[in-house]
Amino acid sequence: MERPAAGLGGEVALLHAAPWAVSASPEPLPSLMASVQPNPHQSDQETGAVLQFGDAFVVSKGSQASSWLYSSCCVGIDGISCCALLGKHHQGRADTEGDVVRSCPRGEPWAKYLQNRAERHAGCPCVTASMDDIYFEHTISVGQVVNIKAKVNRAFNSSMEVGIQVSYEDLCSGKHCSICKAYATFVAQGPLGTKVKLKPLTPQTEEEKIEHSIAAERRRMRLVHKDTIKDLLTRSTSNTEMETRDGSVVVPAEKTRVESVELVLPPHANHQGNTFGGQIMAWMENVATIAASRLCHAHPTLRAIEMFHFRGPSQVGDRLVLKAIVNNAFKNSMEVGVCTEAYDQEMSVSRRHINSAFMTFVVLDEEGRPRTLPMVVPQPGDGERRYREASARKKIRLDRKYVVSCKQTEVPLSVPWDQSNKVYLSYNNVSALKTLVAKANWVLAREKEKVQIYTLEEDKFLSFRIEMSVHISASQAFSLLSDLRRRHEWDSHYESAELVQQVDEDDAIYHVLSQTLSCENKPQDFVILASRRKPCSRGDPYVVAFRSVTLPTHPPSTNYTRGETLCSGFCVWPQSEEMSKVAYYNQATPGYLNYVTTNVVGLSSNFCATFEACEKFLLKNKDDLIARLQDL
Repeated sequence: MERPAAGLGGEVALLHAAPWAVSASPEPLPSLMASVQPNPHQSDQETGAVLQFGDAFVVSKGSQASSWLYSSCCVGIDGISCCALLGKHHQGRADTEGDVVRSCPRGEPWAKYLQNRAERHAGCPCVTASMDDIYFEHTISVGQVVNIKAKVNRAFNSSMEVGIQVSYEDLCSGKHCSICKAYATFVAQGPLGTKVKLKPLTPQTEEEKIEHSIAAERRRMRLVHKDTIKDLLTRSTSNTEMETRDGSVVVPAEKTRVESVELVLPPHANHQGNTFGGQIMAWMENVATIAASRLCHAHPTLRAIEMFHFRGPSQVGDRLVLKAIVNNAFKNSMEVGVCTEAYDQEMSVSRRHINSAFMTFVVLDEEGRPRTLPMVVPQPGDGERRYREASARKKIRLDRKYVVSCKQTEVPLSVPWDQSNKVYLSYNNVSALKTLVAKANWVLAREKEKVQIYTLEEDKFLSFRIEMSVHISASQAFSLLSDLRRRHEWDSHYESAELVQQVDEDDAIYHVLSQTLSCENKPQDFVILASRRKPCSRGDPYVVAFRSVTLPTHPPSTNYTRGETLCSGFCVWPQSEEMSKVAYYNQATPGYLNYVTTNVVGLSSNFCATFEACEKFLLKNKDDLIARLQDL
């Protein structure tokens, strides 16, 4: 059954009560959402999955949410799965961590089928490379339908990003809620493990264009993830500061240690013989849950899994050693670290490090609120190191969650900048502009000679776009526009711009003084993070994004009114070797709104005059720029 490239395929999986034995070829279900009754002989945790897509297959017992996510994402397809959750689970709930992350661990026809469909894009086998942060927003209840949507967002040289969205539907109330959203990276492998160059993916819809554009920035963030962790740990204190809570029970961390050994069998692996990434994560989640339970003596609920990378593959016949321990217990949550190593025979001495992951658990009371947890006492040495690193990772998780994961309307106009969140603020800066650029419902408001002004009204924001074609190469325009210190040469609103900090090669912070008066009749000043990005692939624009941040070294001054910009910047598209389309975007803040509307309706030509001055600036300085580049 063929599926259109831009459409959504439909696969429906029904979780039903099944015994341990797996039926190889059950009868086809009479309808897509057949009613399945629980098996009275089934244990509390025994559930199975049935896939119907032309034929029906009983996949496994114990299918959990973590595996649904992985069995969809491990192949990177554009498709939807629906799973009805039946059977008995803890307190009437299916464990979010168990029922969203595990990958149909037994009898893998579902995962194999999905992998074959995903590999249509690559044309060769693919392996899991990494998974971004996963935040579980809700707990699944028995009887609810779980919907899984997986899609390839972008193909790079030899890797691709796959986006996964998991939600549930309550058939009784009609309520729909999001469970989690995640991004996975997969690498195409040729013969003997060689890399394969993937064909590019062409987005069609507005949503696909947004994800395709932002995927490049997410890839950039993944590549510096390890350096971000190391940098924060280097700057953090080496002394372990133990938290104190009145009346709290104290548990030695060593009492939470868990170790398990699993044998990789053929049902746990794909057609290449490599263990399913979801299967490894399912085993890791099992030992992490036991470790968390030893601390709280209750049933824990997984709330988050930190970004992780698979360091190497494991194959059928390997023994996987899984070790888990509670690294730190905060007031209402705990971090459990899990390490997976592999060896290929019982007497083997050397072990291969496959994966490490950090999972955040909470314990919910009867009203669904997190309970206060016992305190953890780390062992001297490595235990104290893990304790300290867990605190650092918690800070980074908060930064990523509230800077990267939030919608643009939920992020404050000015976010405090520091070394630990610089990567995530830069990501938010560029992704916000790329999202604005990819919007489809821009309306032409004015046109004067070569300058066009477009507007976009959405989410209670008025945004505008000014564009024109300039006789200059895209790289030259990008270089000239990305230096805010020269903007006063063509923008009359700028008095000066001081470079406060060169964050890295592509990001810088400026203190901008404006000649525009505020409602307090004082000039404005801004602290601006400027992020510049060259094209990731053919067809991408050069990007220069701006957003407001706060710095302790530059507090608001009584002589100026501190202004803020939510999202603005330039995009430059090459039209030929010597011609480019230059566009400026701005999501107007309340203090800027009157000025914008005055220009949009034609009561002022300031926008057009400013952009014409920008064109003259680019044409005047392009020859000087060429001469400077030749002298380097």
